[in-house]
Amino acid sequence: MAKKIPVGAPIDTPPSRRLRVYAFDPSLATKLDTVEVNEVTLKIRWEDKLEQPPIETRTPESPNQRGRRTSTEADAPRRLRPGPVGQYIEVVDFDPASDCFYRPVDLNDPHLLAQDGLPPSEGNPQFHQQMVYAVGMKTIEHFERALGRLALWSPRTIPSRRGDKKRYEYVPRLRIYPHALREANAYYSMEKKALLFGYFSAGGHDGINLPGGVVFTCLSHDIIAHEMTHALLDGLHPRFIEGSNPDVLAFHEAFADIVALFQHFTMPEVLRHQLAKTRGDLGAQNLLGELAQQFGQAIGNRGALRSALGETDHKTGQWKPHEPSSDEYERHKEAHARGAVLVSAVFDAFLAIYRRRIADLLRIATGGSGVLPQGDLHPDLVNRLADEASKTAGHVLHICIRALDYCPPMDLTFGEYLRALITADHDVVPDDKMGYRVAFIDAFRKRGIYPWGVRALSTDSLRWQSPEVKLPRIAEVLQELWLKWDLDGDRKQIHKATKANGELLHKWIEEQNLSVEQSRQLGLMLGPNAHRSIRRKNGKPVFEVHSCRPTRRVAQSGDPTVELVVEITQSRLGAVNPKEQKALDKGRRISGETFKFRGGCTLILDVETGRVRYCICKYIDSNGRLDRERKFRTDPEEVGLAETYFSQNGKAEPVEHFAMLHRTP
Repeated sequence: MAKKIPVGAPIDTPPSRRLRVYAFDPSLATKLDTVEVNEVTLKIRWEDKLEQPPIETRTPESPNQRGRRTSTEADAPRRLRPGPVGQYIEVVDFDPASDCFYRPVDLNDPHLLAQDGLPPSEGNPQFHQQMVYAVGMKTIEHFERALGRLALWSPRTIPSRRGDKKRYEYVPRLRIYPHALREANAYYSMEKKALLFGYFSAGGHDGINLPGGVVFTCLSHDIIAHEMTHALLDGLHPRFIEGSNPDVLAFHEAFADIVALFQHFTMPEVLRHQLAKTRGDLGAQNLLGELAQQFGQAIGNRGALRSALGETDHKTGQWKPHEPSSDEYERHKEAHARGAVLVSAVFDAFLAIYRRRIADLLRIATGGSGVLPQGDLHPDLVNRLADEASKTAGHVLHICIRALDYCPPMDLTFGEYLRALITADHDVVPDDKMGYRVAFIDAFRKRGIYPWGVRALSTDSLRWQSPEVKLPRIAEVLQELWLKWDLDGDRKQIHKATKANGELLHKWIEEQNLSVEQSRQLGLMLGPNAHRSIRRKNGKPVFEVHSCRPTRRVAQSGDPTVELVVEITQSRLGAVNPKEQKALDKGRRISGETFKFRGGCTLILDVETGRVRYCICKYIDSNGRLDRERKFRTDPEEVGLAETYFSQNGKAEPVEHFAMLHRTP
C-alpha cells in the first residue's frame, strides 16, 4: 500500500529558477550552423524573500531622473515581484524615446514557471526584461561564489545641506533599464546606480543584421554581463574609477570583458558545439573567444565587437589570430585597446592551462601520436573536452575575481593585478601542479606586462609577501567587529555593519598615535610632520577606512579560512607644476592648478590572530608615483585620455564617464 503524505506537508523552496535566454545574441538564429545553440536555459538562484525596503525610496519615472521620494508598503512581498524586482535587481522598463512603460514580466506566473520563462524574442519587451534579469543574476552568482560573501552595490552619495559633509545611502537594488537609450550604447551609471541599455538601427549590409533593423543591446549576453561587472566592481573598489594612470579605466573595461568571456563556458550546449566545430582547439576562431557579435557587425565591424583570440582583416575579411608582442602593453594607450591586452593575456593563460589538462585525453584518443584523425570528433571525447574546458574556465574566472581582494585600493596597474592573481591562487592552492600561476606569468610576460619593484618573474617573487607590520591591539579590535558577512546574511544589515566596522577601525588607528614608520607601513602620513598638503581635521591628517570586508576561502586541505580585507586611503594635493609641490607640502598657497593624489593600503588580516598577512601599499609620500600621475595628467599624449574619461567641462569630478567610454570605437 502506498504511503500517504500528510496533508499540509511542507514543500522545500526550489534552489533555482530556470529561465531561457539567448546564448550570445539574436544573430545566432540567422546562421544555420549556430541556430541549434541560439537558446540556452540558465539556472538562477530562486528568490523567495525580498529585503525590507526603507520607509521611503527613490522611484524614478525614467532613467534620466534621479527620482522623487515616495512612501512604500510596510512589508515587502516575500517573492520575486513583476519587473522583475528581486533582492539585487529592479528592472524598470521605461522607454524615453517612446515615452512609455512596457508591462513588467511576472516570472512567478504559473505558465512561465512551467515553460522556463518566455521564449527568446526580439520583439517582446517582456522577454527583454527576463533576459537582463537572468544574465545579471548569473553574473552576481559568479562573484558571490568566488568571494564567499554577498554582493553589495556602491552606496549613493547624498550631499548634506551644509555642503561640507557627504552621506552614503544604502542601495538595495541596482536598476536596469532595457530600453533607456536610442543609440548604439549601453553603460553603468554610477550616478543613477543603474544599467542603461540602448537600441539602434543596424546600418549597411553587414551580413547578419537586417539593414535598418533594430539591434537591442539588452539582448546581448556579453553586453549585459559586461555592464553588470562594472557595477559589481564599483561596489568592491570605488577608487578604481579615478584616473591616476592609463591602466585604471583599461582595467575596468578588461575585467568586464574577462567575466563576460568566461561566462560563455557555463553553457554546456554551446561549449560542446564549439569544441566539436574547432575539433577541440579553442585557440581557433570560435564564439567562446568573441564578444558581442551582433553589436560589432551592426556598427560596422567585420566581426565581433572585441575578441580575445584575433581579429578580422577589414580589407580581406579574413580572420587571423593575434600574435602577442613584448611591446604590446606600452604601445596601446586607449582604454579599450590597452584593456584588450589584459584580456588576451588572461585568455592565453586559460588556453595554456586547458591544453595541458587535455593532453592525456588527446594521447589516449590518438594512440599517443597527438594528431587527431580526420572527421568529426567522437561525442564522448567532445564531452570530456567540454568538462575540462568548463572546469578550467571556472577556475580562471574565480581566480580573477578573488584577486580583487588582493589589489591596492586605488591606482591599480596591470602588473599589480598579476601579483594579485598569483597571491590569490597561492592562498587557495599552494601546490600548483597544473601550472596555473606559471601560465599567467608567461602570458603577461609575452605582452610586456611587468610589475614594479620585483627582482624576478618567479611565482615566489611575484606573490605579495607578509610584511613586518605590527599593529598594537589589533587582535582585540577584530574581536569587536561584526563579521557575519556570508551567503546567508542580510545585505542591508551587512552594509550597516561594514560601515560600523570601518568607523571602529578608524577610531582605533587614531587612538594608537602610530609612529612615522608605522604610519608609512600603511602607506599613510599621520604624524604632526605629515605634509601640509594632506587635509587635516582638528589638527590631525585625515584618512578613511572605506572598506572592511571578510573574505572566505576553502584551502587545498579542505579547511575553511576567514580573513579580513581592510582598505585605508588618504588624499594629498598634488601640484600640476612640479616646482610648486614643495610649497604646497609646506601648507603655502600656490597659483597653479592642483589635483587629488591618493595613497594608502589594502590590509589582509588573520581574524583569529590579528596577524597582518599582506599589506599592499600605495605610499602617499611617494614622489615617484606622484610624478607618474602628474605626467599622466599633463603629458600631451595622455592628457586627452584623462580629460575624456575623468572630467567634464573642466570639472575634476567624473560625470557618467562609462557613457563616454562606451561611445568610443
